[in-house]
Amino acid sequence: MHHIRRLADLIGAALRPPAGAGRIATALGLGLAVHTLFAAAVLAMMLAMAFGMSRSLGSVPWPWAALANLALVLQFPLVHSFLLTGRGGKLLARLWPGAHGGTVATSTFALIASVQLLALFALWTPTGIVWWQAQGALWSGILVVYGLSWFLVVLTTWDAGIEVQSGALGWMSLMAKRKPVYPDMPETGTFRVVRQPIYLSFALTLWLVPTWTPDQLFLALSYTAYCVLAPIRKERRFAARYGDRFAAYKSRTPYMNPFSRPEPKADDQPQQS
Repeated sequence: MHHIRRLADLIGAALRPPAGAGRIATALGLGLAVHTLFAAAVLAMMLAMAFGMSRSLGSVPWPWAALANLALVLQFPLVHSFLLTGRGGKLLARLWPGAHGGTVATSTFALIASVQLLALFALWTPTGIVWWQAQGALWSGILVVYGLSWFLVVLTTWDAGIEVQSGALGWMSLMAKRKPVYPDMPETGTFRVVRQPIYLSFALTLWLVPTWTPDQLFLALSYTAYCVLAPIRKERRFAARYGDRFAAYKSRTPYMNPFSRPEPKADDQPQQS
């Protein structure tokens, strides 16, 4: 219910914006760009992986295509991780002209991430090799499981704060002419099961596909490694920001494997005052 109240408050404020035609037009234009590109990126990702990255618009000749594909794979985690650092956050605030850069930082971040993902999945140059593709009822069954893994992505995104993850918080806050109100440290819903459910659900989408190619295997191995390693830095930020509260959460909630239980460490225990 807290998620719904927070989101309803944001939407309500955006629907009743203070006067300022230029600010409102900027916010609406940014919102349209963010959500259009976000939807295009997700759709491109879902379709490309359903066919094992065997269908795309990339046409770089081989063997140069291998370097082009490697660059496409690396550009997302490198830029994404940098923008989540302190220096990256300051850069995000400066990318938008005028005095609203800090307000729309989440929208700018989502816009950049969407362009990156769209480039990866639309511009990939396929090898043309298909190892295995499900047929008939098996295709349908795996496709259902694949769809469920994407539903899990949506569910975990909701639990983390859909307005931040989708980029809506920035432009809606600008529309309402107020400072962005960020969600609290997530501990409910899927975050009760594991500490990194978004990364886990995305990793599942990489493997629960009905078509296997060298392209898909390379992508799955690369981005699964990113999904496992990237949250380590995120958890350091959470530890610095939330202190004992995060330490207590960490001590009772597994990192990414829901079937394991974390082993509490001495430095994970809340300090007594």
